[in-house]
Amino acid sequence: MNEQLGYDVEDLRVGMSACYGKTVTDADIVLFAGVSGDNNAVHTNQEFAATTAFGGRIAHGMLSASFISAAIGTRLPGPGSIYLGQQLHFRAPVRPGDTVNATVTVKSVDLQKARVVLETVCRVGTTVVIDGDADVLVTSSLRRLSKSQS
Repeated sequence: MNEQLGYDVEDLRVGMSACYGKTVTDADIVLFAGVSGDNNAVHTNQEFAATTAFGGRIAHGMLSASFISAAIGTRLPGPGSIYLGQQLHFRAPVRPGDTVNATVTVKSVDLQKARVVLETVCRVGTTVVIDGDADVLVTSSLRRLSKSQS
């Protein structure tokens, strides 16, 4: 793995995986609400949230999903990779104080297109809170080599 470019597509193999973990704080939820504009009271107002099916405040689903982006951009494939698409299924709520572990695992590699499909799973403890697949464009040592020779 190159520290600035992450893994090249030629280095990736089905089954490789990496994880990024983060504990969700009250500040994270407030800041995400401000940045995203999603001020839904289920995220920001404990009194209201207590009256919902969740029985209290929950983090934004997309806040937890952003940890997948962190895993892709910093771990696997890492720096230089471009997130092209994501299929997400929200399975369970994330609450302030929960630690979310986002794991990405290589499902398939397309050397010709320099793309990979990653299985993406976020867990709190053993509970799956999000799952899905991501499509990622990856750096290629062969393409860099051919550009440098032309």
